Amino acid sequence: MDDGLAAFNVERMHAGSWTTGDLLADGIGQLVAAVRTLPMMSPRRVVIVSQAEAMLQPKRESDAAERALEQLQALFDRPEPMTTLVLVAETLDKRTRIYKALTKSATLVDCGSPIDVASAARWVKTRVEAMHVEIDPQGARVLAALAGFPEQPSAKGRTGDVKRLRGEVDRLLLYALGQKKISMDDVRAMAGPAALQDDWAMANAIEDGRTPEALRQLALMLDSGAAPEQILGQLGWLVRAKFPHAAPDSLSGAVDSLFRTDHDLKRSGGEPRVLLERLVVELCAGKRARVGARRW
Repeated sequence: MDDGLAAFNVERMHAGSWTTGDLLADGIGQLVAAVRTLPMMSPRRVVIVSQAEAMLQPKRESDAAERALEQLQALFDRPEPMTTLVLVAETLDKRTRIYKALTKSATLVDCGSPIDVASAARWVKTRVEAMHVEIDPQGARVLAALAGFPEQPSAKGRTGDVKRLRGEVDRLLLYALGQKKISMDDVRAMAGPAALQDDWAMANAIEDGRTPEALRQLALMLDSGAAPEQILGQLGWLVRAKFPHAAPDSLSGAVDSLFRTDHDLKRSGGEPRVLLERLVVELCAGKRARVGARRW
């Protein structure tokens, strides 16, 4: 785009505030008008919409929102040949009708969103280093876990909350303003103890047989500084107090797993994280609590 003509032919819009049916209808109306406007002394016009997920996946359904989405779909079905429309979104629900309409006439570009704790931690490290600051690797992992990223990529394509992760990093950079390196203590101070760990979240996940969540909570405990022996003690209490009533058939196997893990930890028979992960997986497999079981 010629610099002298960019002011006439490049338009930027923000869809993040289009939170109600009326606002969505008004915003999409402006968007359609901008796209249908002919370029001025240029072969092409560019319209860029940030936070487009708010427009493509409105939180509040209403008649006004439905009519607005129909208007948007009509734009996708009949694109303006002299305008390039760029939609920037964090996540998209591939099951929606509007997404399917979009894919028929659009080119989708994945900009490398993080999908698990490891990739999210690298994302944090890159973002922090762009501000000429270093961050403790464990601190980056804790931020990733706080934003809900799983230890392993989800087979169903579920990831953490990128928006929350960005917000946590921005808060951390503000908290550590003027520092050259961000430590794990800085992460703890910024997030707060309650945010870093719900003491019984892992146990509750095991009780429900939710293996991925139990592993995520285990990682969060380890990354926030909990001793492996302390975690093993909590798991031992869980087996002694809960398994006899809720999973009696699995009690013997659970006790064997506990003793084996305790033995391996004391004799350095493996990486503590790996040993505890194996134990959590075995306990989840042996215990499927009833839906709505009482918490402690």
